[in-house]
Amino acid sequence: MDRKIRIIDGIDRIELFGNLDVNLNLIKEATGVEIFQREDELVLKAGPDMEGFSEDEKEQAIDLAAGILAEMMSLLAGGESLDKQKAAYVINLKKEGISYGENKVGRDVICFTHKGKPLKPKTLGQKNYVNSIREKDVVFGIGPAGTGKTYIAVAMAINAFKNKEVQKIILARPAVEAGERLGFLPGDLQDKVDPYLRPLYDALYDVLGRDAAQRLKEKEAIEVVPLAYMRGRTLDNSFIILDEAQNTTREQMKMFLTRMGFGSKVVVTGDITQIDLPRGKKSGLVEAERVLKDVKDIAFCYLKDADVVRHELVRKIINAYDRYYKKYPEEMGE
Repeated sequence: MDRKIRIIDGIDRIELFGNLDVNLNLIKEATGVEIFQREDELVLKAGPDMEGFSEDEKEQAIDLAAGILAEMMSLLAGGESLDKQKAAYVINLKKEGISYGENKVGRDVICFTHKGKPLKPKTLGQKNYVNSIREKDVVFGIGPAGTGKTYIAVAMAINAFKNKEVQKIILARPAVEAGERLGFLPGDLQDKVDPYLRPLYDALYDVLGRDAAQRLKEKEAIEVVPLAYMRGRTLDNSFIILDEAQNTTREQMKMFLTRMGFGSKVVVTGDITQIDLPRGKKSGLVEAERVLKDVKDIAFCYLKDADVVRHELVRKIINAYDRYYKKYPEEMGE
């Protein structure tokens, strides 16, 4: 029942196995198969947790573990990195019969940061999101925290600006209080709304660098504004991003979408599980899903917990909340 797999020459075994064999332990946890190194080979065998399994079931588990290892070695041989997060994602995809490598998830460069780091989609959901933004004029990116909705949209906007596909980048957010009142914050109006726009600034600074972003902002090539500032404008040749769109009202969402002019692209991001609107107010994002789902040239991309690219605990936290609210829907305050 043991299976032997030769380790591809030249790959970093520490990166393949993970720190303290964390990647091998992830495979064991997912398949029940134990993995041992013997010189230039890996030996796979059914672990003690598989007692009582049939021989066919053990064989299938070993096949899955072997396929995961082959995928990981192929990625490393192709020059990609393999951290714990990516290893877990490769394993989850393989369990669903999907190949990370065959789908070329990590080979599509969106743009380069000011430090020369290539920005790439890290999951299939992110890759589909990027492709939709390239192909459609209006894209809704909907999903939980940590899935890269805003960051990818900003990176795509900067890439379009650098390629002279648009003349301006506009980043907007509704200034909706989440436990704090605007009026209680110190300073003038701009000081009061800046905290709500901070995630957009962070993404800009990370990709462009603070100095370059500030220069473009001073030239009004980049605007970072509260959603209310969009009323009455028509925006031609612009890349327009509306972030935290779950906190728009119906009227605000319609107002925003009708600002779009010729040669423009719109990306709307939001998480419908984190609506901070006052009780009784309907989310413009939720309504837009229903109203616009069949409109040509509008794409809805749904990112899932598997697309979370923050600390692995973020995904577990999201799953825990989802399970809790499914069990106790009345706790959501609906």
